[in-house]
Amino acid sequence: MNANKFRCLILILAHIVASYNLTIAQCWEKNFAFAPGEKVSYNVYYNWGIIWLDAGIAEFKVDEIKHQNRDAYKLQSLGVSHKKYDWIYRVRDKYESIVDKESLRPMWYLRQTEEGKYRVRNEFNFDNTNNKIYIQTENSNRSNSLDTLDLQDCTFDLLSTIYYSRNIDYNQYKKNDKIPLTIIIDNEIHNLHIRYLGKEVLKTKDKKKYNCIKFKPMLVEGTMFRGGEHMTVWVSDDANKIPILIEAKVLVGSVKAYLAHYEGLNGGLTSRIK
Repeated sequence: MNANKFRCLILILAHIVASYNLTIAQCWEKNFAFAPGEKVSYNVYYNWGIIWLDAGIAEFKVDEIKHQNRDAYKLQSLGVSHKKYDWIYRVRDKYESIVDKESLRPMWYLRQTEEGKYRVRNEFNFDNTNNKIYIQTENSNRSNSLDTLDLQDCTFDLLSTIYYSRNIDYNQYKKNDKIPLTIIIDNEIHNLHIRYLGKEVLKTKDKKKYNCIKFKPMLVEGTMFRGGEHMTVWVSDDANKIPILIEAKVLVGSVKAYLAHYEGLNGGLTSRIK
């Protein structure tokens, strides 16, 4: 390799490392997008062929608490199928996450889900001092087990990922850029990404229009969702960045979640087009 080619290679590597370090440095960001008292709910529809069903609801809320003598946010999410459709596929999903108020760094996480006949209970305690995650997992196929994983920097649980992604400055990215995310699911750490798809005016089911930021999060295949980039999310292009519409392919058919109600937003929903 001649000197010019070597210098070019070094410059390329330096650029890659600098870009990566820029992303990592920003992974613990100050929260500007949400505030205690925020509540957001969605109507969830299921599609199979020509059939559309008003299948259930999903709710998210934010509270302010003290955890381990630190100011923290308690994030909670509940997903429930309507009882009249439970015979098709019963869903009772509950997620809770406690994150540091200053950095949004996860501190504790609980998942209790029932999807069809499959049950899961996960509890994670994040030891940010010793860089460990203490894990208790149990599901329909495996009895209660304990595990400890090394805590990599910028690792989120499923729920804290949603709120972290609302604080990303998407204006610094170009269309099709990948924003890396490290997420712990069950007792495994996955290196995933969000693919930024640009900005778009979205017209919703109720004929309302919003200026939106559009992206595709990479998923891990589970009991409901397909793995890969099979979900598309439109979030409000304003200070809140709340999801307006979510579309996802599931193992059989697809689902859509439309914004139904919101209150306690940190700022006005200025993305709404009058």
